[in-house]
Amino acid sequence: MTVQDFLTLDLPPLLAALMAGATCGLLGSFLVLRRESLIGDALSHAVLPGIVLGFAVTGARSGLPMLAGALAAGLLAVVLIVLVQRAARLDPGAAIGAVFTTFFAVGLVLLEVTGARSVDLDLDCVLFGQLETLVWTAGTSPAALADPAALAELPRQLGLLAGVGAVVAATVAALWRPLKLICFDPGYAAALGLPSRALELALALLVAAAAVAAFEAVGSILVVAMLVCPAAALRLMTDRYGTQVLGGAALGAAIGAVGYALAGPVPAALGLDLSLNAAGVIGTLGGLVVAAAALFRQLPRGRPAAGSAPAPG
Repeated sequence: MTVQDFLTLDLPPLLAALMAGATCGLLGSFLVLRRESLIGDALSHAVLPGIVLGFAVTGARSGLPMLAGALAAGLLAVVLIVLVQRAARLDPGAAIGAVFTTFFAVGLVLLEVTGARSVDLDLDCVLFGQLETLVWTAGTSPAALADPAALAELPRQLGLLAGVGAVVAATVAALWRPLKLICFDPGYAAALGLPSRALELALALLVAAAAVAAFEAVGSILVVAMLVCPAAALRLMTDRYGTQVLGGAALGAAIGAVGYALAGPVPAALGLDLSLNAAGVIGTLGGLVVAAAALFRQLPRGRPAAGSAPAPG
């Protein structure tokens, strides 16, 4: 493999997998800590009608209209989940399941009636993403990495992922302590006068934004895996809030990058005439990481000797 081949064919999907994994891994920790992992699954599917309607309005796969549509669909889904849960007195899981399956079904119908399939916005794209199709034609040499004109030709998915990732990181940094309180002690957060409902809504919108930014590149199935697997693995290995949240982002990025490398570049570098679906490898790797964390948790831990003081926390 030449440097040009790497820049043109492998760098864009590698960056997309890394950014999607980091953003979803960061948000996933809050969902896991709040025991709302199913919300991530629901929103990653519920945004589909908004994405398709964003396409229908513009007639093109433009990032901002599709993002706006997805956020509107995500917000509507959150509101409907609350209304269905209260009106029908359903278990939260049942209400979430009813709403997100309905939204996803409506999205699939809209795929057909809006003509979205004519621009390759189809079921395979929605479910499995198109990492392998992200190509940087201007990446002909390392000098392109410092050339604004060449950088402007990077796949638009990278710009959307970078923008959403920056917003998510900035929001988490600004709301670090309030998010911690609503994760571990919502009652205390309410007693302090924190706007818990607004914080929960903001978190849901961030998840919806991450889902639409990542869906075209990695697909909705992998979005769910990245929202759950890194955070679940860290939850099995640590009780520290900072380690959980930041570690989830780092582990998500690592799973995305390593999974993509194992799918194509590594076999090619070894001279093997095979390649695998990148989204499938990344999802499988995420599951294996959770399994490894569960096994690690079961390992016997050393106990301090009698009379010795515990290490400071």
